[in-house]
Parts: sequence; C-alpha cells; structure tokens
Amino acid sequence: MSNLLKINASLFSGNGQSSQLTERFVAAWQASHPDTQVIERDLAANPVPHLDGARFMAFLAKPEERSAEQQAVVDFSDALIAELRAADAIVIGLPMYNFGIPSQLKAYFDHIARAGVTFRYTANGPEGLITGKKAYILAARGGIYAGTPKDSQTTYVRDFLGFIGITDVEFIYAEGLNMGDESKNAALAKAHQSLATLTA
Repeated sequence: MSNLLKINASLFSGNGQSSQLTERFVAAWQASHPDTQVIERDLAANPVPHLDGARFMAFLAKPEERSAEQQAVVDFSDALIAELRAADAIVIGLPMYNFGIPSQLKAYFDHIARAGVTFRYTANGPEGLITGKKAYILAARGGIYAGTPKDSQTTYVRDFLGFIGITDVEFIYAEGLNMGDESKNAALAKAHQSLATLTA
C-alpha cells in the first residue's frame, strides 16, 4: 500500500480551482493505484497557526525544558511532519494570491521546516531529511505567469521542498482562469490532460 498526501491551500477549501485539480488528480491516481491510502489536509478548513515568536521558541527549546504550551506546539508540528514522512507522494493544490503562495501554505511550511528534524546543516551546507518522495504541484492562476519574472511561486516552492529533501517536484499549471471562458476552459483541459498522463 502506498500513501498519498493531498494538501489544499485554497481559501475556498474544496471549491477552489486548485482544490478541484487535486481532487481530479487523486481520483486518477487511485484508479491507477487502487491500494493507495490518501491523507487529506485542508489548510482552510483546518488552518495551521502562523508562526510567531512563541511558536518559534518552542521549536528551539530543549525537550526537557519545554513548557506544556511549548510541547503542544512541537506535538502539532511533529504530527504534520509524520504525515509528510508517511507519504510516498505529495500533491499540493496551489492558488496564486497577490503574486505569492497563500499565507496558510506558508504557515504549513513554517511548521514542517525544523532544524535537526526535516533538515540539518552540515559542513557542505544544508541537507534535507525528507527524501525519496515525489511532489506534484497543481498551480491555478487567474493570469498567465509561468516562465515570467512575476512567477514567484515556482522557484520558492521548488526551493523550499528541495531544502527539506524533496527534490523530485513536478508543476502542472492552469493559467488564465480569469481571462474569459475560452481561456479558462482551454487551461483546464490542458491541465486535465497533463494530470491524466502523470497518473497513468
């Protein structure tokens, strides 16, 4: 049995275009891999708290010196990381908001980037500790940004995942979704075709 972690970052939960793409991806994946167990994390329905000073200090505190509140923060982060470790593949529904990733996805990233847990620094630089996984990023955008200087998402998400050890990352774009029905329908059809190829 394989494990697939599905992360939706849309503000609209399952109603967002990126979430609908992840749903389609999972259905196709399960059709080709019927023994797959899907773990779902909806960052709108169950948001991860944004990182603040107190939460960051909880990560830094020595285990034997943590307060009960700090231990609860670490336990929450550990649970997110355990989901990630258990997954053989990860699919992320990624909308673009104001040229960047959703803040709720950034909060999730901030809770899974833990020194000594998901990455470590060595004499040769940082080393990711979450390895042997494939990530699929389903990027839904109102305009057209891929390959332009305004696409801040692709480099950031690829670099972040690579930093924690996930270097096999594939992006599927559905762009121009707010540029009229013709553009939207063509973009979704192209994305659906790409998903069918990836999950076959």
